[in-house]
Amino acid sequence: MADYRRGSLNGAADLIKKPAPDTKPPYNTDSDSEDADPQDLQQTEEAALAATLDSIDKASTVDEIQACLANLTAQESKISSRLSSLLASQDELSRELSRLDLIRARLGTQVVAARGLSSGMLSGASSTASRISSAVKQLDIEQENVRATLQFVEAVVELKTCVLGVSGSMGAAQDWETAAQYINRASLVPEHIVNSEFAEEMVPTSEEPETPSKTLSNAAESLCGLFLREFDKATKAGDGEKITRYFKLFPLIGRSDTGLEVYGGYVCRGVAERMRAVRGRKNDGPLFYAGSLSQLFEYMAGLVERHTPLVEKHYGVGRMVKVIDKLQIEVDTQGGIVIDSFWEERSIGRKLSDIKSYAFSFLVQSFLAGPSSGGGTPRSGSPRPGGLGPRNSEDDGIDVKEIDSLLNELSLMISRWSLYSRFIARKCMPALPPTTPTTNGFPKEPALILPPVITKSVLSTRVDNKLSTPFEVMTTFFFRRSVEKAFQLDELPPDLHLNPSRPLKNTATPYITLSVDDVMYLVRNVLKRSLSTCSLSLMKKVIASVKRILESDFVGMMQRRMQHDSYPKSNNVNSPPPDDKVIAFSVLTNNLDVSIEYVTRIINTFLEPPEDEHQGQQQQQSGEGGLESQFPFAGEADALRNALNSLVSGFTTRAGNLHDNAIEVLFGLVVRPRLRPMMSEAFSGIEYVIREGDVANEPESDDEDGTGGVNAVTSRFASGFHHLMFPLKRILTPNSYEKLLSTTAESVANLLAKRLWGLSGKINELGAIRLERDVSGVIAVVVREGKYGLRDRFVKASEIVMILNMEEDEVLEILRRDSDVEQDGDLDKVEWKLSREERRRARGLLRH
Repeated sequence: MADYRRGSLNGAADLIKKPAPDTKPPYNTDSDSEDADPQDLQQTEEAALAATLDSIDKASTVDEIQACLANLTAQESKISSRLSSLLASQDELSRELSRLDLIRARLGTQVVAARGLSSGMLSGASSTASRISSAVKQLDIEQENVRATLQFVEAVVELKTCVLGVSGSMGAAQDWETAAQYINRASLVPEHIVNSEFAEEMVPTSEEPETPSKTLSNAAESLCGLFLREFDKATKAGDGEKITRYFKLFPLIGRSDTGLEVYGGYVCRGVAERMRAVRGRKNDGPLFYAGSLSQLFEYMAGLVERHTPLVEKHYGVGRMVKVIDKLQIEVDTQGGIVIDSFWEERSIGRKLSDIKSYAFSFLVQSFLAGPSSGGGTPRSGSPRPGGLGPRNSEDDGIDVKEIDSLLNELSLMISRWSLYSRFIARKCMPALPPTTPTTNGFPKEPALILPPVITKSVLSTRVDNKLSTPFEVMTTFFFRRSVEKAFQLDELPPDLHLNPSRPLKNTATPYITLSVDDVMYLVRNVLKRSLSTCSLSLMKKVIASVKRILESDFVGMMQRRMQHDSYPKSNNVNSPPPDDKVIAFSVLTNNLDVSIEYVTRIINTFLEPPEDEHQGQQQQQSGEGGLESQFPFAGEADALRNALNSLVSGFTTRAGNLHDNAIEVLFGLVVRPRLRPMMSEAFSGIEYVIREGDVANEPESDDEDGTGGVNAVTSRFASGFHHLMFPLKRILTPNSYEKLLSTTAESVANLLAKRLWGLSGKINELGAIRLERDVSGVIAVVVREGKYGLRDRFVKASEIVMILNMEEDEVLEILRRDSDVEQDGDLDKVEWKLSREERRRARGLLRH
């Protein structure tokens, strides 16, 4: 039994020294727990003790009891250390408590002294200050009341003075200006004073027994009637001085609206008389109605400009808008008369009906017709050879010159309306506040917006219906009919041939048909005339029509002629295409390339502002100024810029795709069939298995007959390539030829690589040197025809001959590096176009 207890104790002692690895104490025994909050630490220890006691109650084996004992022992040591530290700090705590007692005693003495000071010395002063403050406040209230009473009395006195002054001025003196000034002074008296009982009691006199408000109202009404009669007499007599005199008096009597109304009527009568004089003149010019409408707007703008200072001086800033509203009614009437007369005299309705019924028979037949039966390009009725297709009758029943004249008049009328609208919009803009942000020292103007006086005017609707709509319809017809006429009169440039030994007599490059210059000239003029209208909605419609006609009719006509009239396809498989077909197809290809350049350049002239200020002013007068100056309303310039860019991008895409297809056709039907025979002829009879004795016997100069000279391959290939490409280079534009040469170089590179792969076992080390020279010569021939970047097409062929001419150890190093790259994933320093297997195959071409 004793041994058992001793063993148990020893076991407990061992557990204390080294706890069992499976036993985890329920509390934190780390050193960081010493820095924890004492309250939290106490709660943790209580929880650990409760857990240990609970585990003791549940213990059923000796090991569990020993573990609980070890936990209790550890907790006991922890609590003992804490108690020791608390006892050690008790002395310091006692000293701090003693210091607090001393401070409390001192503060008690100070509190007693402060209470004595407050109750003895300051209480009397505080009561005295309170009495003085209340007396001062009462005095301020009395002074304010006295001041308000004095102001009230002074206002009543002023009111009585004004009433008596009005009565006296309107009596025998008949001094209307003085009476109006008295009424104006009386209007400054507050209304509650005028209607107060004191004023109604003190102001009336025996001469004016009515209340002051009624007296002043009657006087203003009487003066208003008098001023209206006198103003009407002055307007009938044409006395400008009296008109101004009575016009200035209306705001003084509180009748500003009446004054502006009669003044607007007076100005309107002047507008009507001016327009009757204009209409009375003889209609003897193509721009008569445009000039009449311009005079109306100019006269109206001059009236507004001249009368605005007078109105704003006497009626206030911004009151000119009411006069403009009155004037706009007369402008609507007079402008409507001019537009209606223009519509009837110019027979616009009949011309629109004729335009809508026009069938564009030439374009329609050109798209529906099949290939032309003739094998050549000349057309009947042409003054010189080189026409494209038959020419139909030009008598279409609609005079295009008359339509062009009407468009000029319409554009001028719409542009004058746009300028007038911008002028009125600026006059109706609210005044800038003092806090307006500035740009470069100048106030930043807000975005210009059309005022309701313009948007809701009758003339605006008439301009849209009877000017803008006919302009858009006639412009679309004029442009499409002109494009049709350009194709009817289209001709190829003369004196073109494909003989490289003969020079071209025609040096007027680029070689394009006449239709391109005609259509691009029309595009510029149509857009320029449409831009001069300064109407965004109209410009969007015109741009959409021009874009549609260019993409469908112009490019479509080129495509139709390429496919049916000038397709360079030979009737015999073994013979090249006819020269006239190749020339015509090349010229049509140039048409597309030059058209893209022309359209881009034309649009850029409208998008980019001029650098020279003087030039910019001239262009703005001619309709070519910056878009912001022509379209100043909010967002208009950006919207128009997007529409113009859309025209360029759409046409460039449509024509560019057809141009690329044309280059592919030229290459596929003209160039490619001759490349393989030319390559075979260049390498014909050339051996690349050379013995050392043969090298010494080779001639140093070229062999002219091409039977084994040093540069025989290069000279043969250069001769054939020149005869093939030089005629096309002379005819095509640089951009077209560059694309054709790029495609050709790609094909030559593939053919050259295939020929090299076909020399397996036919090359020795000395022959590899000759092969490298020949390949380099072929590449040089192709590259000197174009840009240096064409060498990138021949990288594979160059790498093949490079590997053939390498030393054996260099090749082994390359193959070894290929294996290292495959195993380790390291990147090779040389970027090969040939794959690893192709490099091994290239080395295998060599005959050992």
